[in-house]
Amino acid sequence: MRCPYCGSLATQVKDSRPTEDSAAIRRRRVCPDCGGRFTTFERIQLRELTVIKKSGRRVPFDRDKLARSIQVALRKRPVEADRIERLISGIVRRLESMGESEVPSDTVGRLVMEGLRTLDDVAYVRFASVYRNFREAKDFEEFLDSLSGHAHDEIIEDDSAA
Repeated sequence: MRCPYCGSLATQVKDSRPTEDSAAIRRRRVCPDCGGRFTTFERIQLRELTVIKKSGRRVPFDRDKLARSIQVALRKRPVEADRIERLISGIVRRLESMGESEVPSDTVGRLVMEGLRTLDDVAYVRFASVYRNFREAKDFEEFLDSLSGHAHDEIIEDDSAA
């Protein structure tokens, strides 16, 4: 591991322990060249994943990109950070355990949608609007109708009967 202060590759591990959720290993390191001390977090990776985009382009799976897209959907929503981290770790584990090294981007999006649906309805709709490429208000309306079992239509009918 390269020292963030001087760039030396001769860093030494002084302490290792699992994080609270056991999803990563926390390592305290020291650089013998400059004396700098720093912490790294290492995640266990079952396999290298490649995402196949809709265009056919292949890109390495990026856990941080997944986390950022979920964070955007959950912006200003009352969801605890540990629940978000569990969602992200769960999606990554499911992708890694599928047995394939190449995963279609649709599969990643579907897993995020499933996770957000159980976590927060607003974040679920936000993510769906990007994932399903909503272009106008009626796209939202149709999506919300499908979520609520056409409850929106029933409300409109009740208002007209009054």
